[in-house]
Amino acid sequence: MLLSGKTAVISGAASPRGIGLATAKLFAEHGARVAILDIDAAATEAAAKSLGAGHAGLVCDVTDPAACRRATREAIERLGAIDVLVNNAGVTQPVKLMEIDPPSWRRIIEVNLSGVLNLSQAVVPHMRERRRGSIVCMSSVSAQRGGGIFGGPHYSAAKAGVLGLAKAMARELGPDNIRVNCVTPGLIQTDITGDNLTEAMKADILKGIPLGRLGAAEDVARIYLFLASDLSGYTTGAVIDVNGGMLIH
Repeated sequence: MLLSGKTAVISGAASPRGIGLATAKLFAEHGARVAILDIDAAATEAAAKSLGAGHAGLVCDVTDPAACRRATREAIERLGAIDVLVNNAGVTQPVKLMEIDPPSWRRIIEVNLSGVLNLSQAVVPHMRERRRGSIVCMSSVSAQRGGGIFGGPHYSAAKAGVLGLAKAMARELGPDNIRVNCVTPGLIQTDITGDNLTEAMKADILKGIPLGRLGAAEDVARIYLFLASDLSGYTTGAVIDVNGGMLIH
């Protein structure tokens, strides 16, 4: 098992069809004790219970630095330590440039980008004390190609910001033996896409994916697992594409 004896905190991991919960389940299968963070108390508790005994479900709004610090303290109390942080929480909004209003801009930026900063700032002091840790951040192919299917320009901007933030964190935290890496998924079938993807849209999208299929949450979870484990012990500041070839660069 790749994460035997390790502990992990995963944000945005309560959605039944989401990448976060798929990651939590895979981490648990590989021996990790997991703290699921999300804003819905009932869903968070249910998700943690679905992993079995020894895991934790903690309510946390990643846009609130105080909430992130509180959840971090609780995770350490419940799990004993934090070896891995997966900054997975995110939201999207399929609008055009001129349709973005100030509240929408703030919401997308605060959840997708500021949330990474807030939770990382809460966890890093603990990792520094222990002189080890792995932080993985969720970006998107939308950041690389300038837009996607379900995200507007503000989503692309936020996810591009995650790439820059994570690389800067990797450079700064490397001397503390803390690794920081990014994952850039393509179109993954989750609750975010939901029923918005018609068969016609799917057929058109598949024309641009060399592997000939849409991604599944488990495809991203496996990359999270690699980056969380010692298999990637000499990898930091990296960006790993999980898009079936939608973007080759």
